Amino acid sequence: MVDPSPIRFLRNLGRMRQIVSVLLNHGFGDLIEQLHLGPYLRWGQRVILRREVASPLSRAQRIRLALESLGPTFIKFGQVLSTRPDLVPADVVEELKRLREHVPPFDSRVAKEIVERELGPVIGTSFIEFDEHPLAAGSLAQVHRARHQNGMPLAIKILRPGIGLDIERDLALMTELATLVQRYIPEADVFDPLGLVQHFARSIRREVNLLREGRTLLQFRRLFRSDASLKVPLVYEDLTTQAVLTQEFIEGWRIDCPDDLLRNGINPEAVAANGARIFLKQAFEFGVFHGDPHPGNIRVLTDGSLCLLDYGMIGVLDDQLRDQLVSLLQAVARRDVTTAVRVIQSFNRFQTELDVPVLRVDVRDFIETYYGLRLEELNVGQMLQDFIRIVASHGIKCPGDLLLLIRAMITLEGVGKTLSPTFSIAEVLQPTIEQLIRQRYSPKRLASRIIEETSSLLDACAMIPGAASRTLDKISKDQLRIQFEMKRIDRLITEIDRSSNRVVISLILAALIVASALILRSANDSYWLSVPVYVLSSLLGAWLIWGIFRSGRL
Repeated sequence: MVDPSPIRFLRNLGRMRQIVSVLLNHGFGDLIEQLHLGPYLRWGQRVILRREVASPLSRAQRIRLALESLGPTFIKFGQVLSTRPDLVPADVVEELKRLREHVPPFDSRVAKEIVERELGPVIGTSFIEFDEHPLAAGSLAQVHRARHQNGMPLAIKILRPGIGLDIERDLALMTELATLVQRYIPEADVFDPLGLVQHFARSIRREVNLLREGRTLLQFRRLFRSDASLKVPLVYEDLTTQAVLTQEFIEGWRIDCPDDLLRNGINPEAVAANGARIFLKQAFEFGVFHGDPHPGNIRVLTDGSLCLLDYGMIGVLDDQLRDQLVSLLQAVARRDVTTAVRVIQSFNRFQTELDVPVLRVDVRDFIETYYGLRLEELNVGQMLQDFIRIVASHGIKCPGDLLLLIRAMITLEGVGKTLSPTFSIAEVLQPTIEQLIRQRYSPKRLASRIIEETSSLLDACAMIPGAASRTLDKISKDQLRIQFEMKRIDRLITEIDRSSNRVVISLILAALIVASALILRSANDSYWLSVPVYVLSSLLGAWLIWGIFRSGRL
């Protein structure tokens, strides 16, 4: 566990004070007390902290409002939390889904300066047109339309000035806060606060690196080069840097406007089915998928094909995770409770203690609820939400990419039902899973897996003699050590150290008070020294007593 850094706190004192003030203003005074953050408040606010402030808002609403007040980094963090129903209570997840970024655009002159600094004098040369009015503005970047010298319409994504430094500052403070939560609130361990912040840090750092987004666009263009049903915008690599992304501008209709599609001769039902097929192909065939397929990020083109925008949030499914998902779906289809429980247990990467008999009962009820339903009756979104509830109720922390996939599938089914009330993603999911099962048991795949497992086994066997030799050598030299990890021992040491310091200070102060009182009683010439010592010692003793009462640990 990373220890809190006082130097980092002092360096970002102003921002920390703002964070603590926002928490207080939204009714989280008890949290401030638990995390020992009171010293970061001004004196007047500390007085307010002592009072119980009633709020008509729910806890979830106050969390959302606090995150909105703290700006872009914390808004993004809230959006990431909304994808983790296995860790965050359901009412908080629903409230965090309402987080929206209402951010005014920054000055177009600044946008031009960033473009010229990153790309050189391109406006007027490579860009024969540059629209000063932004097309869209977000918390991390804004988009301007332009035209390439070859006549191609462009969309230029430009990072906000200084956003990288702001994010790194907030990430440092969030790491410190998460560390304090783990130290002072043991019951929060189930939420893995530090792990959540670290996962979020990786996610947001990817989003503010537009070179990475450009490479992702190139990857999707390569994967779908032979599939005309998905249009991936062309990226201009020579006009892309970490702060500026230049790509082809795509004209199209939003996918959640079926009336517009019908007026232009496009079948909404076909669009919904095509969108589901594209997404499942990304996730289960290629192992990489668009992590945020909400309606604003999907455009329908004149030929009925689709275009996905904003590739900042991407999920990855490795072969192991895909196999686990296929096994789980197979088990549900066969009413195989034992296999389903085993697969769910394999998601438990943090080795949470499980009550397996209760888990079996929950899984059996889950399977019985959805077994035998016709495809048109199956609500995949509801089924996935029920699955998440089972996982969350048993404290299982699923891989982040798995939950991102589930959220994306729920979003897609909702979009599909907007286009066609009878749409069911299960109709597209079934043939995809059947194909994956055929591939899993194909002779080529089995032979490849046998070769891989044999190779791993041989490597392990080759390591055994060396490891045994080193162990025996350490035993013979009395150098063998066994390391134990005692959780929260650092907190115990800190509390013992604090208590011993108070005892020592108390003894010194008592000695000073007694000594100065005796000197005063003797009425010798040293009273000029003993009076200040007596007064100062008494004041320090009173301050120590007040501090003990204030901490609530008498």
